[in-house]
Amino acid sequence: MSTDAQHVTPRREFIKSTARMAAASALAGVAIPRVFAGEDNTIHLALIGCGGRGSGAVANAMSAGGLVLGGNEGTPAAGGPVKLVAMADLIPARIEQSRQALTDILGDKIDVPADRQFIGFDAYRKAIDCLRPGDIAMLTTHAGFRAVHLDYAVEKGVHVFMEKDFAPDPGGVQKILRAGEAAEKKNLKIAAGLMARHSSARQAMIQQIRDGAMGDIQLIRAYRMDSGYHMAPFPIGENELMWQLYPGHPYEFLWSSGGVFIELMIHQIDECFWIKDAWPVSAHGVGGRYAGSTDCSQNLDSYSIEYTFPDGTKALVTGRYIPNCFNDFVTYIHGTKCAGEFSGNIHAPSSRIFKDQRIDPKNVAWKPEKEEINPWQAEWHALLDAIRNDKPHNEARRAALSNLGAIMGRAAVHTGQIVTWEQAMASTFEFCPHVADLNENSPAPVQCDEHGRYPAPVPGTDWREI
Repeated sequence: MSTDAQHVTPRREFIKSTARMAAASALAGVAIPRVFAGEDNTIHLALIGCGGRGSGAVANAMSAGGLVLGGNEGTPAAGGPVKLVAMADLIPARIEQSRQALTDILGDKIDVPADRQFIGFDAYRKAIDCLRPGDIAMLTTHAGFRAVHLDYAVEKGVHVFMEKDFAPDPGGVQKILRAGEAAEKKNLKIAAGLMARHSSARQAMIQQIRDGAMGDIQLIRAYRMDSGYHMAPFPIGENELMWQLYPGHPYEFLWSSGGVFIELMIHQIDECFWIKDAWPVSAHGVGGRYAGSTDCSQNLDSYSIEYTFPDGTKALVTGRYIPNCFNDFVTYIHGTKCAGEFSGNIHAPSSRIFKDQRIDPKNVAWKPEKEEINPWQAEWHALLDAIRNDKPHNEARRAALSNLGAIMGRAAVHTGQIVTWEQAMASTFEFCPHVADLNENSPAPVQCDEHGRYPAPVPGTDWREI
């Protein structure tokens, strides 16, 4: 890891502010834990990846284990307490900032002394080794490492919560599928961070769709457009691998995260597949960069994909990351009877069915009851309930296949070709086949040019990712 003072200070400031904001956001409204009769039924957690989403997931786990979520005092807990006992990350400051922020609010439910704080590429092993059968490994690092970490957790016989996305490439998806099958044989529970599946509003709308309220679904339109995530050139002379994995570059490299499109659109892509109750047979799309772009990452800044389902119907998925443009974040459904809104800005549970094809708040025919608990919380209630009451709960296959659908859409844009489901399922392509062997002295899986820019896909060339 570089010790260049020019870059160390900004990183520390970034880490500190990020941890504080994550804690404030994730833990707002969470009260002091209730007192439990004993600790015999405490489930231990190991957090692998101590960024904002990981810290937020810890708060969700604690709430499901007995904390009171603001405004939801009547929501039953999933039974029995939860405690964080180990943390792992590549960056020491991230562990400390996350641990302190969580401790300030959650008190002794955060029990992570120095000897259970692990740093480095093998830190996940040490953290998982602190767990007992029945405990939970929380996998919230870059997606490029997800399959490696999941495989080890299953090998060690612990349950898993894994955040999206789950793999950057088809080879990673295949590994997730195999680990999920191994977990099933061991009766291990796996929760996947596609939280919309646990939204009561969306579940109610799915039931309306299945009951025929909208007729046959002909078209789905999903949009996520914002100002972008453009990256400056790599500062030549730094440790390139560690620089690519710093918190400031969450979406910039295909090998580590899968890129901006999958990171941001996987929820809505999963919604499309859920609405249709089917996997797509093909995808084709277009995308590119705006003229004069100085982005040095591997991403394009616009993606528009048409998915075709077995019955011939379509889903249109659009991502755009360009400043000073119209922004939108919503999923619409069009049936033969009427239109509907499935989800809204920042995954809001704005589910509703309109009287006809006019999408207008004054034209609403149906809407669900208000959600009593948010989906990020609900997914933890489901996981803990499954563990404590031995209910089936393995979301690995569904999550992996939704991830694969996102990959085939990305590949269609990046290659300029139509990509089929059969191609995607048969592919074993990996951006970094040796990801399990990386250490801080390893060469970066993708290298910049002399200007600090990284190779971006050019459709119609020999670019390969599937």
